[in-house]
Amino acid sequence: MTTEPRLIALDAGTSMLKAVAFDLAGQPVAIESRPNRYREAPGGLAEQDMAQTWEDAAATIAALVARLDGAPVAGLAITGQGDGTWLIDAAGTPVGPALLWLDGRAGPIVERIRASDTGPAIFAESGTGPAACQQAGQLLWLAANRPGQLARATTAFHCKDWIYFNLTGVRATDPSEACFTYGSWRTRAYSPVTIAGYALEPYRHLLPPIVDGMTTQHALTQAAAASLGLAAGTPVVLGYVDVLCSALGAGIYGTGADCGTSIIGSTGMNIRLADDDFEREAGAPLSGYRMVFPVKGKTALLQSTLAATLNIDWLVGIADQAVQLAGHPSDHGAMLRALDEQVLAAPPARAVYHPYISAAGERGPFTNSNARASLAGIDRSLDLPGLMRTIYEGLALAAADCYAAIGGAPDMISITGGASRSVAMRRIFAAMLNRPVRIIKEHGSGALGAAMIAAVSLGIAPSMDDCARAWVAPLLGAPEPPDPALAEHYAPLLPIYQAARDAAPPFWHQFAGFTETRHG
Repeated sequence: MTTEPRLIALDAGTSMLKAVAFDLAGQPVAIESRPNRYREAPGGLAEQDMAQTWEDAAATIAALVARLDGAPVAGLAITGQGDGTWLIDAAGTPVGPALLWLDGRAGPIVERIRASDTGPAIFAESGTGPAACQQAGQLLWLAANRPGQLARATTAFHCKDWIYFNLTGVRATDPSEACFTYGSWRTRAYSPVTIAGYALEPYRHLLPPIVDGMTTQHALTQAAAASLGLAAGTPVVLGYVDVLCSALGAGIYGTGADCGTSIIGSTGMNIRLADDDFEREAGAPLSGYRMVFPVKGKTALLQSTLAATLNIDWLVGIADQAVQLAGHPSDHGAMLRALDEQVLAAPPARAVYHPYISAAGERGPFTNSNARASLAGIDRSLDLPGLMRTIYEGLALAAADCYAAIGGAPDMISITGGASRSVAMRRIFAAMLNRPVRIIKEHGSGALGAAMIAAVSLGIAPSMDDCARAWVAPLLGAPEPPDPALAEHYAPLLPIYQAARDAAPPFWHQFAGFTETRHG
């Protein structure tokens, strides 16, 4: 039995629920995870069973606690997937399945808002472009399509808020999701301007109080404690949304540089910090997020792309299929490694790829549900490794495009996500953005960021600056500078990429109409 206290952090993501135990110096000592479960169906449906989610979260934490050899737990921090709509009634019971951020059924409603005068007003107040993944539009969809379900609801949560409620009995949400959905980063509070912009005044009562986990904790209930194997009264801290916790755990703050974070996973996230008084240029597109950061005076500017490594998976899948058609067995992992190893030997910038391969279109740095991927400028010299390189370059161009929309690329970029393990991806990314990149030792940066918030909240760390220096800086890899010759070669490419993107919407619109009438 060990007597050294532990901090536990749960990151309830879209693909996985991951619980990590840290010692009080920020070192991970145990990890437990299990797949998240949700349902998708034609028409844009993406729903998740709320009771099942709580059972899975509790089981993940309990399995972790069982591995701690009786160590006392100083606190429990919670973060999770952003956006979506998780409704409960007066008794605390779900009124139906949760709508995830993947759910696109609010798309037409949100498009009408974006096209009206209220779209720019919402963006100016909240710093966030209205999108179908967000709770505000989903409440409007529920009002139009499931009014009885909405009438039974008394509180609208996000994923982490639902888990926090089951742990503490407290109805609350954090400042980040509250403000980018219904509020203002300037006041760190709900805003009547944003709420009125969505015409959601009749549902204002559903919005829970905002609780800042940097300063506030609530006690673990007796019932939750029994299911987790923890002591009742253990402090529980509500973290900020998972993408902010991931950026915090990847060194975006307090590590000695103007650092951004790019997450190159199934989707793409590009994040940089800004002072509260930073204003985006007039006429900026209604896209991206502005999130209050767990440090006063700072906000995070975020542009998110719907598909990143999904583009790589598409090409590797085609290569697998070719092998199978030739009568041979295929190995997806081996094919991915083989193509990745050949990327840097292929000549650079032989074509331009726009990585909008998601059937839901794109959301950053523009929003268009009809957007689709394209490959332009090819000739017969482009072979399979060259096409793989072109896709890597397209992902780097998409990141550069996103950073350009939020004030430009920061001085240093931490790269996380599955593609960060590729040397070729890192070299291309660094050269395309002409910035050094670095990686972080992977053990779940989202859980680490949530644990850092808890450490400050509980007085384990004196400040977020101190916590970042002690917990994150030792995990960061050495900066990998851009290759000067390759950076010079790539320098003219972003405007070409953007010009082709700007010319594409008429085709996207026409082709969407064609596919709807021909393919349903």
